[in-house]
Amino acid sequence: MAGHSKFKNIQFRKDRQDGLRSKLFSKFSRDITLAAKQGLPDPAANSRLRLAIANAKAESMPKDNIDRAIKKAIGGEVDTYEEIRYEGFGPGGVGLIVEVLTDNRNRAAANVRTLFGKNGGNMGESGSVAFMFDRLGEIVYPPAAGSEDKIMDAAIEAGAQDAESDAESHVIRTAFEDMASVADALEAILGPAKSTGIVWKPKTLTPIGEAEATTLMKLTDALEDDDDVQNVWTNADISDEVMAKIAG
Repeated sequence: MAGHSKFKNIQFRKDRQDGLRSKLFSKFSRDITLAAKQGLPDPAANSRLRLAIANAKAESMPKDNIDRAIKKAIGGEVDTYEEIRYEGFGPGGVGLIVEVLTDNRNRAAANVRTLFGKNGGNMGESGSVAFMFDRLGEIVYPPAAGSEDKIMDAAIEAGAQDAESDAESHVIRTAFEDMASVADALEAILGPAKSTGIVWKPKTLTPIGEAEATTLMKLTDALEDDDDVQNVWTNADISDEVMAKIAG
């Protein structure tokens, strides 16, 4: 267990301002609906649905919204969503993985390609970037969940691969196929997680300077603004000094 690794898994996310909350809830709703459609509509018997609901609740999504998303799948009133992964490169050769959940593959592909082109990036072929990352399960707990030692002991007992803690959170990583079982085991020990999901962890990081980082931020922000885009992952390594300058 590499519990003290200083790995920086940079996934650029915007602050959850009120203006972005409805868009965030829309993405959660699609994820819940898809999970309910692909499995049983009962979260107790559908681990993916259970995790999708937990993530929505962690961002204070109202129960009525969650119930509507499930009923949409039960009633057959649901578009045919596809999960698609796009890969590309940003400034300084940084690799990006863009996860999309869409009811229109052609629209999503065109939008993502355009956003790359307009913001200093280039779309790549399938597999051109993914080999630089490991696909893992990631379970996040708040600091109040316990001490670093307690979290490490719980992670080992639950069968996780790795755990690390800082002042903001405890992050536990698992093999992709073990995420649901590890999440359940951790919940029995530590209570509900703050969030649970699949992440793309870079095998190595690509250092970039201020100019490249500024362009990369514009690219990732533009991608995350797209309604079909669920997540954006990058292997950029940006120093604290550069991040402070960008933040102003």
